[in-house]
Amino acid sequence: GPPGTGKTLLARAVASQLDCNFLKVVSSAIVDKYIGESARMIREMFNYARDHQPCIVFMDEIDAIGGRRFSEGTSADREIQRTLMELLNQLDGFDSLGKVKVIMATNRPDTLDPALLRPGRLDRKVEIPLPNEQARLEVLKIHANPITKHGDIDYEAVVKLSDGFSCADLRNVCTEAGVFLLFYDGLRYIYLYCYYYPGLYAIRAEREYVIEEDFMKAVGDAKRLETKLDYKPV
Repeated sequence: GPPGTGKTLLARAVASQLDCNFLKVVSSAIVDKYIGESARMIREMFNYARDHQPCIVFMDEIDAIGGRRFSEGTSADREIQRTLMELLNQLDGFDSLGKVKVIMATNRPDTLDPALLRPGRLDRKVEIPLPNEQARLEVLKIHANPITKHGDIDYEAVVKLSDGFSCADLRNVCTEAGVFLLFYDGLRYIYLYCYYYPGLYAIRAEREYVIEEDFMKAVGDAKRLETKLDYKPV
């Protein structure tokens, strides 16, 4: 799915709900400048997962190592292709994965190698699209709930202005309208994550609460900085 739709958040939800080991890997961190090191990391990762079954391996930004293979390229490109071949071998090689399951996330499915996407390696492909109007309303209410507000807020009016926004964009709207305040306890040196304090617009107006106009202004600013999507579904 496109950026900001909650793919990584869903993987975190899976980890919290299942009674099993969870191994999170950022695919770009696997790529190493030394030949063979990236493939070795893939082998060690799956060996670790097999030794700690049941285990879920979550590979974020898989397009970093799972791109289409080609004959021409630099030595760095060839190293990435060797890493991909090792990943393919681990997913569907001689040794069974057993109770090891793999979840991968990307916002560029059109760039992935077809061998990675075939059944037997990745059996289920789930697209997480941009939220519709009802979903945007629910997401906005969740992020706006802890904010200190004054008066009634017409969330539906705010949502109607946010067409094309991702969940991350909606969260940014609430961040603009309500800045998180860390309360400091001088006696116990504790930070209390209690609620959102006045937002950027409220602070500029020297207010201790957020009003509907702050949300409207935040949506307007977010539209100018709206996430540029480079996403094509497969």
